[in-house]
Amino acid sequence: MSRHRVKAVSYDEDDYDEYDDGYDSQDPEEKEFLEECTREVLSQLAAGTPPVSVTREEVQEALWHYYNDVEKSVNYLRGKKTKEAEKKKPTVVSTGKAKGTTVPGYPLPHATISSPPAHFSAADFFCDSPWLNIPAHRKAEILVEPLYPRLGLLGGAPENGGGKVSKLAALAAARKKKEGDKASIQSPASNNAQPSVREFKGPSLSLRERLATKQAKQPASSPSLRGLGNEPTPGQTVSPKKRSPEPTQPIAPAATGLEATAHIEQAEQQEEPPAVNIRASPSTFAVTIVGDDTRPKMTEPSHLFTNTLDLIKIYGQDLTEPFDFAGPSPDDIVLNAQSSAKGFKSKQPASKPQGDKKDQAGLVGDMGNLGVTEKVNVKSKNLDVLSEYKKAKRKNAINFVVIGHVDAGKSTLMGRLLADLKAVDQRTLDKYRREAEKIGKGSFALAWVLDQGSEERARGVTIDIATSKFETDNTVFTIVDSPGHKDFVPNMIAGASQADFAVLVIDASIGNYESGLKGQTKEHALLVRSMGVQRIIVAVNKMDTVQWDKERFEEIEQQVSAFLTTAGFQAKNIAFVPCSGITGDNITRRSEDPNVSWYTGGTLVQELEATEPYSHALDKVLRMTIGDVFRGSIQHPLSISGRIDAGSLQIGDQIYTMPSGETATIRSLEVDGEPSEWAVAGQNVVLNLANIDPIHLRSGDVVCHASAPITNISSFTCKVLAFDHLLPGMVDIHRGRLHVPGRICRLVATLDKGSGNVLRKKPKIVPPGAVARVVIEMDHPVPLEAPTRIVLRAGGDTIAAGLLE
Repeated sequence: MSRHRVKAVSYDEDDYDEYDDGYDSQDPEEKEFLEECTREVLSQLAAGTPPVSVTREEVQEALWHYYNDVEKSVNYLRGKKTKEAEKKKPTVVSTGKAKGTTVPGYPLPHATISSPPAHFSAADFFCDSPWLNIPAHRKAEILVEPLYPRLGLLGGAPENGGGKVSKLAALAAARKKKEGDKASIQSPASNNAQPSVREFKGPSLSLRERLATKQAKQPASSPSLRGLGNEPTPGQTVSPKKRSPEPTQPIAPAATGLEATAHIEQAEQQEEPPAVNIRASPSTFAVTIVGDDTRPKMTEPSHLFTNTLDLIKIYGQDLTEPFDFAGPSPDDIVLNAQSSAKGFKSKQPASKPQGDKKDQAGLVGDMGNLGVTEKVNVKSKNLDVLSEYKKAKRKNAINFVVIGHVDAGKSTLMGRLLADLKAVDQRTLDKYRREAEKIGKGSFALAWVLDQGSEERARGVTIDIATSKFETDNTVFTIVDSPGHKDFVPNMIAGASQADFAVLVIDASIGNYESGLKGQTKEHALLVRSMGVQRIIVAVNKMDTVQWDKERFEEIEQQVSAFLTTAGFQAKNIAFVPCSGITGDNITRRSEDPNVSWYTGGTLVQELEATEPYSHALDKVLRMTIGDVFRGSIQHPLSISGRIDAGSLQIGDQIYTMPSGETATIRSLEVDGEPSEWAVAGQNVVLNLANIDPIHLRSGDVVCHASAPITNISSFTCKVLAFDHLLPGMVDIHRGRLHVPGRICRLVATLDKGSGNVLRKKPKIVPPGAVARVVIEMDHPVPLEAPTRIVLRAGGDTIAAGLLE
């Protein structure tokens, strides 16, 4: 039967006279498929537990409803037959107890059954009865007498039983006999000729009789066990002197034991009030389960079932002083004695006197010294770092960041620079070239000098910043190659935060230059200027693609120079160099191509060396932003890298990491990849740390000294330059590697660019290009202080950059 039933409607008048259902008949394939499904359903129903018998018509009807779904049809038919079987069972039998109250039918009591069942099950007996509605005759049938602990000692053989008596039972019998003899000896001399009450009452008295006898012996002033009055009982005498807890004179019994017994019973009946039953009535649940009147009211007393149970007293350890847990336990004493008897040396230490115990403060100190890793003590040489820096004859160290639009050739240009300066050996270059040709990207061989990541090489795009070092005659340069794609602008900001000047790479080929201006070229230039960079070198790359056209170079120089001047760069700090990263022209050597004879300026390396060295805050407190946290080696399991922003440090210094506030010890350090004993501001360092957990270190944290730590703040006021319209709202705050979410909560005022005077207070919106003072809040405190430079981004675009106030 087909799932998609299409009605065959004809517009011929003869067809309307026929009485047909209007549907096409089944084709043979559908009939065959229906038969297969029917057989499958019947087989599954027959093989189930329990088996279900249905007709073929019911099966085919279910298959028609479920569109030949065998599983759904089987479930439907099995459930249908189960419901039909349940409806045939007897339903309800009235109890007649209350009007309108019914209970399900239940089996007859055992009295009406000829032979009782072999095994009684309470669950089966109450399977058809609801709670709190059980017939009375059925409650009496399920009474199970509770098990009470038998009196006397546990274990051993019975007194009158056959067999050998155990040692424990014999000891108990001897103790019982001894107590009886002692009681008979303590009786008064006047009663020696008279038989005792116990002789007439039998070998033992009940608890009630023993209590009555004890009450008769109590003085009138002593409180009775059952709360009797203070009147003396017949036969008792009260001393006029000070009352004693023991009677001064025992009772004088009658001539015979029977009369004494009657006398005691009469006293009980006269003065003893009836005992009050303090036992609560059984709960509804208990009445339902075991009945009401069948449970015994009182149980026989036992030392194991008492409201004032004290295990210490039972086991004979009722000590006035607390147990000394510092000394050996009783088991230890026994084991030591056994070992000594056998000639072995005791393994347990002897108990120490109380005075040898450590005080609580000492124990706390010992606990504080415990740790998984052993603390490392590094001795500091206490060097005068500034004087050592002045004595050292080192080359000037300068960092520069390479920026520009994606595919402008930044990595290839820097790879060519390193290769020409012999910073990379020829064997490594040949290896990169072979690997690049295997994947069909032979032109990327030079870019792979800096792009070491597998993803970067596969995509041909720089993702994270990469650093490399090369030296000239006077200066040590550190290249910070930053990504050009707009998705990785935060990484570019991290690279620009540790640079002294910038190299802007522009693609001179037709079309790519124009797209770069609309892309990341302008944004990168604005960002580096906002991060405090003042000098910029513009490398006009890929000039060989335009045959070193002079007009093309001048056009690019004019447009880019005008934009950079507007962004805040001074004209004297801007330099343009036409070059080619693939051929190496005008990078380390002048081009020999006659088409470039019009250029008389210096090469890219000469422009880099012409940069004046920058001064750093050497005499200020230590500030260093962590760029990366990694495992250095087996000897140095935890290392951090970054650039020192201010101050100095040396081996053995105790440093603070904020915002965690944890301390660490500098085990060793490296400056530009070389071991050193100290480092100053402006240098790229690797610190090998000790005595700190790596969980407290993250990229973007600030390293400082404990004497002058940086504060964690959750809100701040800053003066920013708006790149886009500014409104109160959510923003992303970037400071180097630090990246935290925040929000602009208030626009304080707009300022004049030159003088900084307030132009308008509480503006509703800040237009692009304006300078404003804003208040920013963050969810979590971060280490920031004035005058730190920050960048604000929102929605993947840079909207402002400024300075903390």
